[in-house]
Amino acid sequence: MQRRSELLHLRNGGTSVILDARHAPLPAMVFWGADQGDLGEAELAAMGTAALPQRVSGGLDQPAPLTLIPQESSGWLGTPGLAGHREGRWFSTKLVTESIEVDAASTRAVISAADAAAGLAATITLEVTASGLLRQRIALENRVAEPYSVAALAPTFPVPGDLGELLDTTGRHLRERSPQRHAFTIGTHLRESRRGRPGADASLVLAAGRTGFGFERGLVHAVHVAWSGNHRLAAERTPTAESFLSAGELLGPGEIVLAEGETYTTPWAIGSWGDGLNEVARRFHDELRARPQHPRRPRPVTLNTWEAVYFDHDLDTLATLAERAAAAGVERFVLDDGWFRGRRDDTAGLGDWEVDDTVWPSGLGPLIERVRGLGMEFGLWVEPEMVNLDSELARAHPDWILRGRDELPVPARQQYVLDLANEGAWAHLLERLDALLAEHDIAYLKWDHNRDLLEAGAADSGRARVHDNVEALYRLLAELKRRHPALEIESCASGGARVDLGILEHTDRVWTSDTLDPVERLQIQRYTSLVVPPEMMGAHLTSPTVHSTGRRVSLDLSAGVAMLGHLGIEWDLTALDDDGLAEVARWVDLHKRHRALIHSGVLVHGDTADATTDVRGVVARDGASALFTFTQVATSVTYPPGRFTLPGLAADRRYAVRIAAGSVADGPGQSPLPWAERPTTLTGRQLGTAGLQAPVLFPAQLVLLELFPALE
Repeated sequence: MQRRSELLHLRNGGTSVILDARHAPLPAMVFWGADQGDLGEAELAAMGTAALPQRVSGGLDQPAPLTLIPQESSGWLGTPGLAGHREGRWFSTKLVTESIEVDAASTRAVISAADAAAGLAATITLEVTASGLLRQRIALENRVAEPYSVAALAPTFPVPGDLGELLDTTGRHLRERSPQRHAFTIGTHLRESRRGRPGADASLVLAAGRTGFGFERGLVHAVHVAWSGNHRLAAERTPTAESFLSAGELLGPGEIVLAEGETYTTPWAIGSWGDGLNEVARRFHDELRARPQHPRRPRPVTLNTWEAVYFDHDLDTLATLAERAAAAGVERFVLDDGWFRGRRDDTAGLGDWEVDDTVWPSGLGPLIERVRGLGMEFGLWVEPEMVNLDSELARAHPDWILRGRDELPVPARQQYVLDLANEGAWAHLLERLDALLAEHDIAYLKWDHNRDLLEAGAADSGRARVHDNVEALYRLLAELKRRHPALEIESCASGGARVDLGILEHTDRVWTSDTLDPVERLQIQRYTSLVVPPEMMGAHLTSPTVHSTGRRVSLDLSAGVAMLGHLGIEWDLTALDDDGLAEVARWVDLHKRHRALIHSGVLVHGDTADATTDVRGVVARDGASALFTFTQVATSVTYPPGRFTLPGLAADRRYAVRIAAGSVADGPGQSPLPWAERPTTLTGRQLGTAGLQAPVLFPAQLVLLELFPALE
């Protein structure tokens, strides 16, 4: 690192971040967005000067710029970046820049600041990554003997003033990441997660864009907080025309109290921008794929046993299911809930992580040997953070259960939450899980977390404990991975209630939702993919009658929707005849044939004029090939439907287009679809602008399109 002037220009991955430290105690972010090219000192100075406002009547004598940590002492009248106190005193800080260091590549800056009177110091780190993401975090240190209570601390991301619309997501169990839009008006739009995990209703990102922005076009900036506990996302527009997003941890009362020399560091707050949400998502995907721990080998096609057998475990039944799975091309067989001591339903057993010898008299060995002999990996479901009162663990250690008072919180799914920040509980779980992994050939853990937290405090003190539990969880996952380097872990939380880049630092995929209904999954997967790439997004085909909704669906729809993710199966394959199993195997083979493309290419979603249709696909990095699905979600007002376009293709490449799966002939159309009769050749520009006539399909029908280089 080297010291630079008070004008900074960080550049990487098509993104520029420009900071001006000349006019306020802390630097102001003058610009975040498209690469501004090579700028000299004079040009940077002029850009900073051009952003300074005039004084106005009724305002402060010195207008306050939006700095990296907005402070009331500088005249800031909006939401402060730091809130805290010392027993009610020193509530106002005046952190002043002491040093600025920038790396030689001008991609990373570290700003050191201090408030000597308040006894506080802050280190602000900004990084512009190779994918063009802006990452920020703040470390706050207490330098005096009197404790300092941190109430809130969050990085800010200024956005252009012409962004008039906000997008966030909400949801519930079985319907996560439902989008909602709002006008970006003066005031604060605040989304908080208070469930001890992000929760099914958490917003994966908070985005601000030009009114009407979509996936294909429209300037949009978005932020995400890489944290698996309580958090806050906010969009704020002030009467002085400042517009910004912020992302940070939501701290409980007294949760962070710094003694002398102690430091609190915020989670990474991550910003992405682009012309349309596809570009916003691409930056996140590129970033994840560049990490050293990102899964490199082909993602194994996975069968999970839950919806096939539930708690009814029997070696012969499961061995038969494994044989059928192997015949369908499955590569990983996961035994779900019900294998451990006392677990015959969801009222007992959680916490007792030993094989139930009344169900498995010879242990799990015979099933694992059978699965491995069929050429598949073996995976196991666990829920280590939870406990049933009807368990040996709860009877022995009631003091390990999170609570905010003497009595226990309201139960959920007949279970409570263990305090992983309790050293005894943490060590016990590590010992039990490590023993399971050491004794058995287990390649994969489906790590579940089936309830929200309430009154999450330490039993011995009653102090808020969410922050410490999240950090303890990360340590536990990291230690298991250290001891078992080949182990893969899935983050599951009542489906998709813990999807964030904090948990994905330690896990290899997320379970997107407990609903396997492909119609519901279209939206859930679309908005999950704003951050999570396809290879880390669990997507399973399911039985003809969907367990969560009762909807009857075709295999083509179910498999086609799951195709553009980490494919799996949630179905009792023993109920299928040979022809039915062969159809499942055909889809599995099709996924394997395109797996390298799906798990490395650029994911794109189309902005269809007709809301009853869905278009999405993956385009190869070199633009040479692509895979798209067209889904008729519901009946359309127009009949036959109009044309649809395919986004993201190389404009001048010539593509042969053919239907690889799904049948136009099975729809209500009364004549053939001419372009689907044989491969049709069009350029990427033609496909992206003029498009293809949509097939006439029944509602909940899908066709899969292959695009490959046309012969010259």
